[in-house]
Amino acid sequence: MQNYKTVFFDLDHTLWDFTQNCAETLKELYQIYELEQFGFSVPDFEKTYRYINDSMWEGYHHNKITKEELRTERFPRTFKLLGVEEHKVPVRMDTHFIELCPTKPHVHPNTFEILDYLKTKNYNLHIITNGFSETQHIKMKHSGLESYFETLIHADHTGYKKPEPQIFEYALSTTNSSADKSIMIGDDLYADVLGAKKMGFGNVFYNPHKKEHSEDIQFEIHDLIELKNIL
Repeated sequence: MQNYKTVFFDLDHTLWDFTQNCAETLKELYQIYELEQFGFSVPDFEKTYRYINDSMWEGYHHNKITKEELRTERFPRTFKLLGVEEHKVPVRMDTHFIELCPTKPHVHPNTFEILDYLKTKNYNLHIITNGFSETQHIKMKHSGLESYFETLIHADHTGYKKPEPQIFEYALSTTNSSADKSIMIGDDLYADVLGAKKMGFGNVFYNPHKKEHSEDIQFEIHDLIELKNIL
């Protein structure tokens, strides 16, 4: 077993439960803006937003769209797909979403159990995230994750995003770590796992929904507690 010293985690969908936190936020926005007037339900709203948001984040990872496009277009596209005319879309929707969602506290199962375990093993813990700087610190504070991590490295600060090698190089330099002693854990096979693998990091694909793939990766887990078998 490789003697790792530094553990890098992704944040959204790996530790911080974006799905649950997003669902609660969208339900609140549905009520605040009285969206029932448009004839779609809360589940319709959530399902459509998730589809649009996920596809736009995929485009962002591949440099096909910008941060600004992601932020300003995801709700208009959601409403359009739900059959609502553009001029009827609430103008503050995305801003309101950004204000509310990061304050939600839900994390993935066994998050704190595994972080406590890793702390007892004296690993150096850090976050590498493509999430936006104005929200990631808030998420960590409100979810109780903040105290576990020494460094929060995000794309806005570095100018690069996973899987670009420069963000991993920045992470190693900032944390005074070496690739062969570092391991990356994340839910995004392309951005987190393959990006880290290419840089010589140990890599763990967190795959709670057991998505099928054919990539050659080092480790795959379906529950964070399985990291005890690796670290």
